[in-house]
Amino acid sequence: MGFTPREGSIPSSGTNLRSRLCDASARMPRVVITGCPGGGKTALLTALHARGYTIVGDSAREIIRERRARGLGARPGPQAFAQELLRRDVESFLRHATTPGAVFFERGVVDALCAVDLVGPLADEELRTCLSTYQYCSRVFVLPPWQAIYVNDAERDHPFEHAEWVDRITRDWYRRCGYEVVEVPRVSVDERCAFVLQSLALVDA
Repeated sequence: MGFTPREGSIPSSGTNLRSRLCDASARMPRVVITGCPGGGKTALLTALHARGYTIVGDSAREIIRERRARGLGARPGPQAFAQELLRRDVESFLRHATTPGAVFFERGVVDALCAVDLVGPLADEELRTCLSTYQYCSRVFVLPPWQAIYVNDAERDHPFEHAEWVDRITRDWYRRCGYEVVEVPRVSVDERCAFVLQSLALVDA
């Protein structure tokens, strides 16, 4: 089942951020840091936050944490989980619509749409509408599977092979959605942080 936006939930079309350069001369973009579980996304976002940037956490981990706190299973059914991811990521996107400066998201609406599509394929027009409404910087940063740092925890309960599968799905989906996929190298957190900022040509990279 696809996502049908609620009436009034989609803002009127504005500047197409994906058609503008991600540099300091343009309006600072909404930047997605995505990829497989356990690849170092949260550590990278934390480093960006330490440099003064606004960050938005991962909705999936938030959902799992909340459910475990209530004594429930880690995830609801696939469709309910995908729809809740999408609801929360849309809310996060809209909440930061006027946030000054660059905003870095740990995954985002595009990832949630992928989850929805895996459960029940989205119609092309429906997908185009969502992509044109919730637009991120055209350059999306993907952290690849990295077995040396992969660990399971309370919210990450899948084996490493699942991370490799998510990596493939994520790259293919973002390319299908028209984004430029940039792989973040397997280096230290500080080096990853510098790589992202330099790739965006932000002045304090």
